[in-house]
Amino acid sequence: MTILILCTGNSCRSQMAEAFLNNMEGITAFSAGTNPSKQVHPLAIKVMLEEGIDISKNKPKNSNVFVNDSFDYVITVCDNAKESCPIFTGDVKKQIHMGFEDPDEVKGSSEFILSEFRRIRGEIKTAFIKFIDLNN
Repeated sequence: MTILILCTGNSCRSQMAEAFLNNMEGITAFSAGTNPSKQVHPLAIKVMLEEGIDISKNKPKNSNVFVNDSFDYVITVCDNAKESCPIFTGDVKKQIHMGFEDPDEVKGSSEFILSEFRRIRGEIKTAFIKFIDLNN
């Protein structure tokens, strides 16, 4: 199964989802952003390392790179990407939305922000495990 995960910046949520999916058997995942950031968020890297997954070498990519490619699923993980999702000319069997809060938007102490990155990482992991279980 081939999956493209889209969000706005491709620095947090989509990077975490891609990493979880690529650690599942039979899944090839990619991620991109409609307005990609300059780098993967350091706290996304940190919380994924806690899961034993290193995304420190990942780079945000523009969703336009993938418009001619074929995917079993294109999944948006933020409302903005859902609204500005590019038109795909490749064969996309199904396009769905699974929204998650943006951990980069969280305000508060550094401990609170880190806890929110962990919470959202957990929500992403749980949701994508369930998604794969239902669609495999």
